[in-house]
Amino acid sequence: MPAPPRPAPRKSARKAAAPSPKRSPNGLGARLRAARERAGVGLREFARRVSVSPSLVSQIERGSVKPSVGTLYAMANELGLMLDELFRDREPARGGQPRTPAGAPGPMQRHGLRKTIRLASGVRWERLTAAQDKEVEFLRVTYDVGGASCGKDALMRHGGKEYAFMISGRLGVRIGFEEFELGPGDSISFDAQSPHRLWTVGKKPAVAIWVVVNRHNDRRRRRAA
Repeated sequence: MPAPPRPAPRKSARKAAAPSPKRSPNGLGARLRAARERAGVGLREFARRVSVSPSLVSQIERGSVKPSVGTLYAMANELGLMLDELFRDREPARGGQPRTPAGAPGPMQRHGLRKTIRLASGVRWERLTAAQDKEVEFLRVTYDVGGASCGKDALMRHGGKEYAFMISGRLGVRIGFEEFELGPGDSISFDAQSPHRLWTVGKKPAVAIWVVVNRHNDRRRRRAA
């Protein structure tokens, strides 16, 4: 008698799990971590220097938490970083090709090619220069509804001087003991080493053109040195 046919092998009902997507090594947190390690500063010591918890530094470096404006400035200042070093790379166009040709950028910055940093509380910075400028940070800044540079009971400070021109929405500004409210067409300038805080007023995002001049000229760092 012929041998009975063998039954077809059963297909496994469980599909192989798809590999989890890896975080970009060029993310904001990864760049901060790389800069900290280049400086030879341990995580706990770095957290102490910027007055935050080690767990927060770890979460920011892993990319699971976005830093506030104040925290990012503190971290960048401590590491001696230009903000341009922390902006994400331009996103590739369809097909994976860069949107701009290789080589030195020209003087013009295209709208769709701005480098950006997204921070906690819905704050977004867009760089308005085509290339890095070591003396000036020229930005389009957006504070979403409820957005703020730091907590209500906190103020931040860093080197340089800030200039801002409001495009739309309303922005609250506290400098020391004084408070101001900016609307479209208003402008303000102040010493960034004065304790200050920024927040959205009302139910519309606040959008402004922002310039920070000579941020690394921080008198506190010179005194500490």
